[in-house]
Amino acid sequence: MSDPNWTDRIAGERMAVDQRFNEQVKASSFSSQQWGLVMTAVEFEIENPGDPDAARIVADTSKLSSVMPEMERVANQGPMGGPGGDKSGGSGGGLLSGVKDALGIGGSGGGNKQQEEEAARLAQAYAEQLQEKLESNGRWKSVCEQA
Repeated sequence: MSDPNWTDRIAGERMAVDQRFNEQVKASSFSSQQWGLVMTAVEFEIENPGDPDAARIVADTSKLSSVMPEMERVANQGPMGGPGGDKSGGSGGGLLSGVKDALGIGGSGGGNKQQEEEAARLAQAYAEQLQEKLESNGRWKSVCEQA
């Protein structure tokens, strides 16, 4: 496990990766607001920081499930917080459908699990791009030392 404060020292690199990564977010099933929620739940760690050649940034996505209900609410809101805007193509279904979904017996069939898996894949891709950015800037070794 690494020192979590190392991430505070790479804010500039994270901002640059955020801008580049925006295209991947747009190509995903997530809105930018949903991706923001994903990033609040993800923590980045450096595995093997003592050996910069073997070290790598990994996304700890163990807390993603905590933001999934809010992500669904965001998906069901239209622009400016209005109704509609569900990117999943669902047909609504009314009150009974909502109750079934809340009880886990609805027809949405694991959509949250699929979204959570997609979020985890994207978060790891982000981590890899962040590491590439640090390596290209010549900061990888010093970040590993700080971790």
